[in-house]
Amino acid sequence: MINLNINGKEHAVDVDPDMPLLWVLRDTLGMMGTKFGCGIAQCGSCTVQLDGVATRACATPVSAVASAKITTIEGLSADGSHPIQKAWVAHQVPQCGYCQSGMIMAVDALLKTTPKPTDAEIGAAITNICRCGTYARVRDAIHDIANV
Repeated sequence: MINLNINGKEHAVDVDPDMPLLWVLRDTLGMMGTKFGCGIAQCGSCTVQLDGVATRACATPVSAVASAKITTIEGLSADGSHPIQKAWVAHQVPQCGYCQSGMIMAVDALLKTTPKPTDAEIGAAITNICRCGTYARVRDAIHDIANV
């Protein structure tokens, strides 16, 4: 058994220690907000936070996170009331929306350490891939949040 702290709740899971955190979240715990994109930690659709740090869950073995505080999109806000989620709606960031949970988790981690990021800091920290290409809207939404 591996004990995990996810969104402030304890979960005991009986899985292979090498199983990627992404599959534990989705397949074992039924938390469908974190998405599978590429499986090689490049696209960022699976981004969650481990102790506040944006981390790609598809390449993170569950055994490596047993002592971490794990936050998923469900833990950020279940009802879409988080300021980032509100900014996403206001700026019409998502088109297909598939990558957005990972993008939002990465943005939240960035804003915790860099409350007023420059375009360069946003570009360096937010490496998530959006196939719809809404990067300008993402940047605008981040700047709006930072200026509140």
